[in-house]
Amino acid sequence: METQMLRSTLDKLRKSEDLLICEQKVSSEYELGAILKYFNNKKPVLFKNVDRNNMIAAGGLYGSREIIFNLMQMDKHNRIDRFINALINPMDFNVVEDGPVRENIIKHNIDLGKLFPIPKFNEKDSARYITAGVLVVKDAKNNNYYTSIRRFQYLGSNKLSVLIASKKLMNDFLELEKQNRAMEVAIVLGYDAEFLMASQYSTDLYGVDKYKIDSALRNEPLKLVKCESVDLLVPAYCEIVLEGKIVPGKRELEGPFGELMGYYGMQKPQPVIEIQTVMHRDNPIFQVAFPCREEHVSNGLVREIELFTNLKKVVDVKDVYVTEGGGYRFNAVASIKKHNIGDGKSAILSGLGFNSELKQMVVVDEDVNIYDPQEIEWAITTRAQASDDFTIIKSALGSALEPSHTIKNASDKIGIDATKPIVGDTERFERTQIPGYNDIDIKKYFPTIK
Repeated sequence: METQMLRSTLDKLRKSEDLLICEQKVSSEYELGAILKYFNNKKPVLFKNVDRNNMIAAGGLYGSREIIFNLMQMDKHNRIDRFINALINPMDFNVVEDGPVRENIIKHNIDLGKLFPIPKFNEKDSARYITAGVLVVKDAKNNNYYTSIRRFQYLGSNKLSVLIASKKLMNDFLELEKQNRAMEVAIVLGYDAEFLMASQYSTDLYGVDKYKIDSALRNEPLKLVKCESVDLLVPAYCEIVLEGKIVPGKRELEGPFGELMGYYGMQKPQPVIEIQTVMHRDNPIFQVAFPCREEHVSNGLVREIELFTNLKKVVDVKDVYVTEGGGYRFNAVASIKKHNIGDGKSAILSGLGFNSELKQMVVVDEDVNIYDPQEIEWAITTRAQASDDFTIIKSALGSALEPSHTIKNASDKIGIDATKPIVGDTERFERTQIPGYNDIDIKKYFPTIK
């Protein structure tokens, strides 16, 4: 029985009754994406019949934090410890001779658009895009494997353009390009939650081997096989691998494309990948993610590690949440146990300063549920006064993924200290309570309620 990658995940989702099966024929142009968007990309869907070639596709797999937690057998209380432990205690991977992904190997007449149902999602998207693909590269200096989710614009035939956001990855490519050398890459589709989460640890910040983090997250060695035409290792049990090279001296216009916050990103020249070999399993399942959802859910979880550890240096932090409404990137809430008058402000300065993309931060007491927007609004309303508790930082670093930033290429940041005072009339902030409320079993009174 398989324990790694997509097919193992689908088995788990079936057992947990989280998987929807779509038997109806679906078009990869708009229709498939519309179905995923209908469920806010939080409901895993297995499409049994996509386009004319009747390809199987799976989407919306990891758009829910709760589903990721369930698949990885963790919860919101122990997640940070699990993710930190994988970072500081990486585990070796295992190279095997063969694996299911090598059941079919194509080296000639490659046309990715004919092989796979590459979707077009939004009306003004420039082309069809592979959005769930994990890019694999190997560092030439230390042989570390780095993985990251990138978007790949289909250019026709065997060519894709790639949007490279990582400073290290781009610098490594530019260094090779100066020598007129190509960068070897592989694109992996059909992976599991552990592989996704490992890909979100920052290469720029940590420089750690993502395959070893993956092994630590799953508590067993990740099984890998050799590629056919590039010197890389890829998961033995994934569905599809596209092997190729980012070629020097070539750029193609990429975009517009429906971006993270629901706006179209600008068109820019981007590097080109020429695919030399396609490996795939028998009856491969093409993995799809509605743009900027799944990787940002997982990326937000990793950002929470970084925010938590940064705040821990200055305050007694209890939990943090990089919010869904802020694209799991721009807005955060932190709960702290307040020991000093200045703890709220110190948390704000530490949080907004640790990551240039963080735009808004709210700090609350530990009695506030940071995952409940109504609780956050309540805390701001009843425990904060704008003149004293709102901190505004003008014209700081931001992110081009947030369109208001692009007006002047700078972002104003705001921090709200919504913690109650620890001196003075503190009784005024005591919350009402009903004795025994948490012990109520509502089914005792309404047996049929769900």
